[in-house]
Amino acid sequence: MSTDHALPAAAAPPPGSPAPAQLPGGAQTIVVDPVTRIEGHLRIEAQFDGSTITQASSSGTMVRGIEIILRNRDPRDAWAFAQRICGVCTLVHGLASVRAVEDALHYPIPANAQLIRNLMLGTQFIHDHVMHFYHLHALDWVDVVSALKADPKATSALAQSISPYARSSPGYFLDAQTRIRTLVESGQLGIFANAYWGHPGYRLPPEANLMAVAHYLDALVWQREIVQLQTIFGGKNPHPNVIVGGMPSAISVHSGDGTGSTAVNVVGLQKVAQVIAQMRSFVEEVYVPDTLAIASFYKDWFKPGYGEGTGNFLTYGDFPAQGSQDPATFLVPRGAILGRDLSHIHEVDLKAERDIQEFVAHSWYDYAGGKDLGLHPWQGETRLNYSGPQPPYDHLDTAASYSWIKSPRWQGHAMETGPLARVLMMYAARNAEAVDLVDRSLAQLQLPLSALYSTMGRTAARALECRIMAGALRGWYDTLMANIAGGDMRTFNETRWEPSTWPSRSQGVGFVEAPRGSLAHWIIIQDERIENYQAVVPTTWNAGPRDAAGVSGPYEAALKGHTLHDPKQPLEILRTIHSFDPCLACAVHVIDPDGEELIRVRVQ
Repeated sequence: MSTDHALPAAAAPPPGSPAPAQLPGGAQTIVVDPVTRIEGHLRIEAQFDGSTITQASSSGTMVRGIEIILRNRDPRDAWAFAQRICGVCTLVHGLASVRAVEDALHYPIPANAQLIRNLMLGTQFIHDHVMHFYHLHALDWVDVVSALKADPKATSALAQSISPYARSSPGYFLDAQTRIRTLVESGQLGIFANAYWGHPGYRLPPEANLMAVAHYLDALVWQREIVQLQTIFGGKNPHPNVIVGGMPSAISVHSGDGTGSTAVNVVGLQKVAQVIAQMRSFVEEVYVPDTLAIASFYKDWFKPGYGEGTGNFLTYGDFPAQGSQDPATFLVPRGAILGRDLSHIHEVDLKAERDIQEFVAHSWYDYAGGKDLGLHPWQGETRLNYSGPQPPYDHLDTAASYSWIKSPRWQGHAMETGPLARVLMMYAARNAEAVDLVDRSLAQLQLPLSALYSTMGRTAARALECRIMAGALRGWYDTLMANIAGGDMRTFNETRWEPSTWPSRSQGVGFVEAPRGSLAHWIIIQDERIENYQAVVPTTWNAGPRDAAGVSGPYEAALKGHTLHDPKQPLEILRTIHSFDPCLACAVHVIDPDGEELIRVRVQ
């Protein structure tokens, strides 16, 4: 896929690479379309003065319409459709959907079901964070080609100095280097093709580059093992099974008697313990040490305000104690932080109209009451209204509408959501493990707490959150096993809950802390059918366009002030955007209801 302003073929850069263009009035702009190494299609336009970005615009370039598909369906079936919003974060949309129905119908779930949900969701976090770092984001900091210059013995010494990871011998790194050399010498870099190798922004020594690339390859193998936990409890992955009223994973104390039972037995539960141990060892011995080691070479990317965004942070909270939905029991607290003020956590009410609203002033949507209106999701509308130019186009009309993403606001504030928000919320709530881990990591890097408000701070926070989650998994597993040992094997609320017992009208919200941030689905049920369904997802919060007051969302705000070494190779833009782990498939959904193509990406 080309960019809007392609370079000559002889100097063709990776897909998504831009060329600067002249805007009317003399302003300079750079267009990155599509942004690569993300889920979905994202376009970034950045205006710059000299080499400094003065304003950025974030555009989701696929139409959103999954809510339309869900209208008039049985609410108990909604999760199976909503889960297809994304092919990466598959579990989280299913959980948000069943929780919305359970909230609307006041349907409690057993303690074991909550523990299993925690185990599956925690595994999704660890799987997603590790894969994002090594396979999507690390290549913004790690020069793969430079690894060919590394001394495998020196790389081994470096690796052993920062971690007890077993795969750290000179032979191991020599083998990884040989595999990289084969790709480079063939002229086909394959999975390593889309990057700006040799850019002066890459600072790691060859040995650190080789170590990181070797672990990149290890993570590919590791992730195949980790997803087994999802298949044990959910039957398959991606899109594991969930159910309103609990989990469909029956538990058996037998190890397998040849009866063909699909219940989770002793063998399956032992495998879960093994997977949890694998996750924890890789996070503690590879992911976290690699992140801190790489970060030590890029301390200027911890500069407060550089890549920060809005300075406002939002969490819905999640991972409740067994059987409880009390926010006081959540591992991740619920709340809002404004202006970096960690001394005060503001209360968040997902059902209050004044708290959560979505705006469409600069989106390709309309509201019946006008584009400047803000709607709570229960009153939300998915009303398409696009009359602009079809791509490819030179520039977005950023003075009008320029994205298929809406602009969510909490009490009028643009909020960042995701790992940085969660780590800051845990730190502000004085979670002992979070405080210790953050303080020790920053001390190791010789950085203040304010360093977290940055591009690299966001990347480091993701690794630290992963470390907290890896420890929590074992606790949930031990509690589940204790319940089973005590004779409690219930995973589903068997109380009859037929539609005839439902109120004629009800509404609910299901919230989840997804790997990329706070996710919630709002549902209204009328006469046993879905009347309205709205999903506000993490990337909608982070990637949304400016609102009616001209206030930028986190992506746009985070890019302002960046200095570009070479506008034709915008490595700096990719670093900050990738630090959010964009998932545009969640924020912008499907083609129109008739299956007609709405946009086309030109291939050159």
